[in-house]
Amino acid sequence: MSISITPRAAKRIEEIREAQQIATNVPLRVSVESGGCSGLTYKLDFDAGSASGAGSASGAGSASGAGSAPAEGSASGTTSGPGEQRFTFDGLEIVVDMRSFLYLAGTELDYTDGLEGQGFHFANPNAARTCSCGESFSL
Repeated sequence: MSISITPRAAKRIEEIREAQQIATNVPLRVSVESGGCSGLTYKLDFDAGSASGAGSASGAGSASGAGSAPAEGSASGTTSGPGEQRFTFDGLEIVVDMRSFLYLAGTELDYTDGLEGQGFHFANPNAARTCSCGESFSL
């Protein structure tokens, strides 16, 4: 199992990368942290410490849960540094620590900008419950 990303989400991540002048070799780190009204929250940020080659980055993003669209493109996964998984989806590299991966396996990251809300959304098959704002979940 891996983490997938929709073309809309990949496009938005690249737009943010360009706007914040973050090198293309800096991966997106997807993680789960304690917090939120349901107990666990999603976190997205660029991780210069995990970059392949030289480069620097700054910036973070927030994400919310719920929402889904079919994934397109191809994804591949490999084990990275101690306790990390790396996935590449159409050139976008994603890094996930193993603790977070246990919560995120099979999850799809999407981006929407419709009338009902704008932002990143996680379709997580492992989440038994999400809060009404969609930014946290529980198992």
